[in-house]
Amino acid sequence: MKQKKVPLRKCVASQEMMPKKELIRIVRTPEGEVLIDLTGKKSGRGAYICGKLEYFRLAQKNKALDRALKTTVGPEIYEQLMRDFIKVEDRFLAAKEGPDDDDE
Repeated sequence: MKQKKVPLRKCVASQEMMPKKELIRIVRTPEGEVLIDLTGKKSGRGAYICGKLEYFRLAQKNKALDRALKTTVGPEIYEQLMRDFIKVEDRFLAAKEGPDDDDE
């Protein structure tokens, strides 16, 4: 059986290449809204961050999201993203661990 190719993406904070499923996608929609995309399928320009709060803070400090999304991400948007990120972090980590148990 052929081995399935695992898509890799680079974390904008740590600059590490990781499997796409281990990263959280931040998207700038065509309307200019910046939000977290757990599905990874929303339309717009995306940036990926490791699923840990420390990397989100590093991305904020270095303005990595501003560069990756090609827009100015204001402090109020960072605050909203920080709240959303904390809310989804546990769910993201649980979802990431779930499929790994079924490997054959």
